[in-house]
Amino acid sequence: MGYRRVAVVGAGITKFARFAQETPGELAFQASRMALDSCGMNISQIDSVSIGTAPDAFDGFHMKSEMLSDGSGGWRKPVMRNYVGGGTGVMSIIHGWQHVASGMFDTCLVVAEEKMSSAFPHPAGAFVTIFDHTTEQPLMPTLLWIFSIEMNRFMNAHGYKKEEIAQVAVKNKKNALDHPSAQLAAEITVDDVLNSEVMAWPVNRFDVSPTSDGAVALVLAAEPVARRVTEKPIWIDGVGWTLDTAYWCTRDLYYPDYVEVAARKAYEMAGIKEPSKEIHIAEPYDPFTYKELHHVEGLQLCPRGGSVKMLLDGVTQRDGNLPVCPSGGLLGVGNPIAAAGLMKCAEIFWQLRGEAGKRQVPGTPECGVAQAWGDLMQVGTVVVMRK
Repeated sequence: MGYRRVAVVGAGITKFARFAQETPGELAFQASRMALDSCGMNISQIDSVSIGTAPDAFDGFHMKSEMLSDGSGGWRKPVMRNYVGGGTGVMSIIHGWQHVASGMFDTCLVVAEEKMSSAFPHPAGAFVTIFDHTTEQPLMPTLLWIFSIEMNRFMNAHGYKKEEIAQVAVKNKKNALDHPSAQLAAEITVDDVLNSEVMAWPVNRFDVSPTSDGAVALVLAAEPVARRVTEKPIWIDGVGWTLDTAYWCTRDLYYPDYVEVAARKAYEMAGIKEPSKEIHIAEPYDPFTYKELHHVEGLQLCPRGGSVKMLLDGVTQRDGNLPVCPSGGLLGVGNPIAAAGLMKCAEIFWQLRGEAGKRQVPGTPECGVAQAWGDLMQVGTVVVMRK
């Protein structure tokens, strides 16, 4: 194959909240400590550290990786930081996989953290000046503004209705009731979503994930180490990532090509030929209700235009044939940007080991996919994990 087999052997997650009392470094430490404790390892057994945290302007801290390195166990160890907006969390585990699969290190601690409540005036403010100064800035776009355009195009391309898409929020917030880290778990109705504040039509407040603080950590190990550490290693069998153009106004936004390209790379590496049959559980990135559906299609888990039918038929429920976001996702658990993506990988890890508690899907899932998305609707990061 040209690279070593790598497994996830431990995981930790903090509470997701707004205005957490802990500093970013303390949040990173909490998640790291839990991940190491979960597999009976200590920091001296970690050879390298992969840190994921969104661009510094997102939470108002400069040189964020330097701030997080000690809390992430990086003292006197090789440390690498990545950020690709919302795609950061899944890219972090891909970087960790590269560290170990290459043979450079036997172990890697992957840590993703965000303290969004610290930003002033708001994380979305970081995007105001990044749009093209000639073709886009005169329109005064915001993130919600362009996401509303994408949602509108997605709806119109397939004839989806807002009340159908709202079912994603109903499902995920209910699933989050069983998650001990959840920030916005709730029993809500479609009417609650439709009657919530309009942010930028057709996006309502309940269509949007919250501003969150939190951290997640995973311990990766090469096969010989993994088999010594645990009897239940979860293998990283496929990884994929891609970067589309930043010019969102020159693309047809009804379909996430960047997700499909990344997914196909990961599936090819994992030997998956029919994703909708071979993937047993999925944690796609769901910062907005429509994005879960958008990404399910990009992940090849259904045909284009088939995601709403899956949702309405109950296929994506926790007890459905292909559970999607049984954790509660970003809409229910919370959205500390980088940590939210890595949370997706941690959830697949726990589900495949049968350790997801009340969130555990029925049966015995053997294979799962985690995905994140970021920047100006252009980054796709995908990881396939197996027992």
